Amino acid sequence: MHARKPAALAALTAALVIGLAPAALAHVTVNPGTAEKGGFTKVSFRVPNERADAGTTKVQVGLPADHPVAFVSVRPVPGWTVKVEKAKLKTPVKVEGGELTEAVSRITWSGGRIDAGQFQEFDVSMGPLPEDADRLVFTAEQTYSGGEVVKWDQDPGDGANEPEHPAPVLKLTPKGAADARPAALTATAVKPAEADDGTARLLGGLGLGAGVIGIAAGGLGLARARSRS
Repeated sequence: MHARKPAALAALTAALVIGLAPAALAHVTVNPGTAEKGGFTKVSFRVPNERADAGTTKVQVGLPADHPVAFVSVRPVPGWTVKVEKAKLKTPVKVEGGELTEAVSRITWSGGRIDAGQFQEFDVSMGPLPEDADRLVFTAEQTYSGGEVVKWDQDPGDGANEPEHPAPVLKLTPKGAADARPAALTATAVKPAEADDGTARLLGGLGLGAGVIGIAAGGLGLARARSRS
């Protein structure tokens, strides 16, 4: 009887962990999570439904006003209606060919539905990305069919202590950083290959030399045998 208690307690603990894990991880994210400074990129705002008794019927994404993006376009999502809103900038931003006095401030998708256990991705193309920032922090609002609105607007910081409702964050990397890493990896990978090739050639040469010595020794032995007979 006593042996069953630890097993039952372990099973209950595991069930609670499994049950709570999806709720802790089910928040709005931007994918991929990195992009190059000064360039254009396409990101997907991934929205999972974390309610078992309601569906997600509206999603709003707010773009940062402190680092406005000049060009923003959205990809149509079947079953959803999209609305793009712009706002006047307090301080105009210089862009190629002039000044940016207004920028996209909010994108709203509505009319569709994300049911329990499902997620939807909303694609957005944007650029040029700022060169004087290391990240873009967006905000998101998720509206459920029952009227509940969940705001994902808390700055996650460095990710060490994630808040309850973290905002989607796009990290910005220096220009050329994405291309430099594969080149370095390729250069590192070539060295072992060259070493293996050199080793193979050395072993091949030693094998050939051993074969020649063996043939010569065999010939010498045959000659001696004939001279004795």
